Amino acid sequence: MRLFHPLAFFLVILSSLVNASVTVYHQVPFADSTATTSAASANYTGAAAYDPTVLTPPPVPAGFTTQFGIQLSSSSATMQGLSIPQKGSFMGFSIEFTVVNQIFGVNATYLQVPFLNLMALLRERAGEVHIRVGGNTQETAVLVDSLPGGVMVAKERGTTTDVTATPTLLYTAEVFYTMANISALVNTKWFLGIPFNDTSNLRLAIAEVGEAVLSGPGYLLGFQVGNEPDLYAAHGVRPSTYSPSDYFGDFGIVAAAVNNDANIPVKNNLVAPSITGQWTPESVWDTGLIGSYSSSLGALAVEHYPTDNCFAEYGIGSPVVPQDVFQNFLNHTSGINIIAPYLNSTSYAQASGLPFIMMETNSASCGGLPGISDAFGATLWALDYGLQMAYSNFSGAMMHVGGQDVYYNPFTPPPTNQSAYHQWTIGSIFYSTIVVAEAFGPSGNAQIIDLQANTDNMFTPAYAIYENGAPVRLVLLNYVSDPSGASDYTTTISIGGSAIGQSNATPAQIQVKYLVAPSVSEKSNITWAGQTFGGTFESDGRLTGSENVQTINCDQSSNTCQVTVPAPGAALVFLSSNAYAESGNPSTQTFSTTAVTKTANTARVDPSVLATSNGMSGATWEPGSTSKGDIGAGLRNSLSVVSVVGAAVLSTGVLCTWFWS
Repeated sequence: MRLFHPLAFFLVILSSLVNASVTVYHQVPFADSTATTSAASANYTGAAAYDPTVLTPPPVPAGFTTQFGIQLSSSSATMQGLSIPQKGSFMGFSIEFTVVNQIFGVNATYLQVPFLNLMALLRERAGEVHIRVGGNTQETAVLVDSLPGGVMVAKERGTTTDVTATPTLLYTAEVFYTMANISALVNTKWFLGIPFNDTSNLRLAIAEVGEAVLSGPGYLLGFQVGNEPDLYAAHGVRPSTYSPSDYFGDFGIVAAAVNNDANIPVKNNLVAPSITGQWTPESVWDTGLIGSYSSSLGALAVEHYPTDNCFAEYGIGSPVVPQDVFQNFLNHTSGINIIAPYLNSTSYAQASGLPFIMMETNSASCGGLPGISDAFGATLWALDYGLQMAYSNFSGAMMHVGGQDVYYNPFTPPPTNQSAYHQWTIGSIFYSTIVVAEAFGPSGNAQIIDLQANTDNMFTPAYAIYENGAPVRLVLLNYVSDPSGASDYTTTISIGGSAIGQSNATPAQIQVKYLVAPSVSEKSNITWAGQTFGGTFESDGRLTGSENVQTINCDQSSNTCQVTVPAPGAALVFLSSNAYAESGNPSTQTFSTTAVTKTANTARVDPSVLATSNGMSGATWEPGSTSKGDIGAGLRNSLSVVSVVGAAVLSTGVLCTWFWS
């Protein structure tokens, strides 16, 4: 069985004859003209991923404190409450199975360059990236030999009756080869899901082929057995009486089948129960699942969203008004409350020798909420939530990624009819994953503690990260949105010192990176250390702009360093040069497009520059057309342009920005 596609090398020669007299600068592509551009969600008719809705930030809280201290022990031995050791890959992604061809690439040879660039950013900071491929569509997935047109995934709508209208998904082994090639480039590791809709006729091909392609190089993390089984009854895919004890029996059927399948060599990497909260985790543990199937389990997992937008999407539940709930995401209490039901289970998992993973999460189920899930407030919320999970001894958290019809995506490729001239859109929560990767670093020894700073003020959470017994980094957040600057806060940091009976250990200087935006409602103007991915349709997966890392001199005579955090914003503080070198100063590998499958021009030039760059007026030329190949007037001046694009030689194939028609 082949694991990777053979070497690909080719030249693409593009030529075009440009005949034009009047150039229309700032022309909006016609494929974009179907959507309105009003900021009001009620008037917007385009895809949710590009919804322009902007909410009003909450007012500055009364009596907000802008000066407080943080005292750190110089040794983890005297720091009570530190988490288990965590990896920089803690925050990963849960990608809906149906969109892998849009996000990963057309096949194992043609990979999406923006996606590789994004994963490379995380890999350089964290060492590796964890991705779960699944969701509702994993339950009905069927492996087939081939699909029409050579595609690697296809949907069969109308073949299921559950309330979410989840289509049956057909896929080929090309999906696994694509994943393997991505892993070879950016060290991604994968969770997959065994289809669980029919335990009387199990489909184990995903495990058989997945193991064959991904296990050998160490790219496979495990297989989910069931996706949100506590919702099966509500979705109509199990009887209304379906219970934790029924799940226990179904899991046993899968475990036995895996143990009896010679084509599945790894027997102990199953993940359970992946419930959402309709059942308590304790109700599943009480069935004896862990003790009965300890030889089959590789991890315990749950999936959870703090709220939902299901009424707007499916007519289920109650309507949610985003402006009314915006403030619920803008405080430290949110993450604490989400995690509270799982604290017993993280302890139970440790006692059982198993990792406990948040396998799927985001701001709101059923696609997120406009103006919240895609705004800077969600950046701060996801950062705080991720750190709180790590502090509470989860071993990983996967932020969910859907298609064009969701608000919360960390990254979204352009619609297929616009991919010839649009780039990717990087969502607000992708910035959160970068900060977590840098905060934890690649050592795998990061231990996190919630400092309950500022007398546990819910608007100013702070976390410390210890490695090998010493404090190495701090993450400081400010949820308040105040453009005046009056709500920027300054914290005075001390490491060791006589106040806690230790020698002074505050360094002579520290480095600080800032995550900032003008307000918690901001969607595009978000920067990390001065760099950004830009706004809608503006990114190739690389940070742009000059990096700005601030060096702050400390007062070692008083054993203090002062750090100011803007409102709103967050600061990652590196407490030593080694800590900064380890994860804060990466040399990121990037990937460039090496193949083009349409000849439409995708270069971006400022129209104001382009309009005058040839030194003459468009009025001296004959009328032209905005449609390619449709030049209606006689030729007065012509220009022949020939461009040659050389495809780089890569052992895994050809990297490209693929344009669908």
